[in-house]
Amino acid sequence: MNDTASKKAPIPTGIELHQRSRTLELIYSDDERHELSCEYLRVYSPSAEVKGHGPGQEVLQTGKINVGINAIEAVGNYALQLFFSDDHDTGIFSWEYLYELSQNKETYWQNYLERLSADGATRDPEIQVVKIGN
Repeated sequence: MNDTASKKAPIPTGIELHQRSRTLELIYSDDERHELSCEYLRVYSPSAEVKGHGPGQEVLQTGKINVGINAIEAVGNYALQLFFSDDHDTGIFSWEYLYELSQNKETYWQNYLERLSADGATRDPEIQVVKIGN
């Protein structure tokens, strides 16, 4: 368990969706702010479609560089549901998960880029990568 999961995550006091830059800004009571790109949130969606139903069943998300968020809805007092421009809307982002994504953004993003590279995949839906040889 990482450090951020072992303590109770703070709840944002403000949430701002910046359409032009395609980022979601989370604002906390101590003036802590985190900007998460829509692409990052989409590829790390907590949905079964992305995470699978168990370890090792994750589905690498490709071609999401231009994805945006069309709408946001509160889910009770514990989460957000994000409605992405590629029609993905099944992930429920708990406050804890959003904070985890914020705290580990650089590491998670680098892991994602490495997985794309290892798979011969790309963030751009307009580009197809073909591996030749080994």
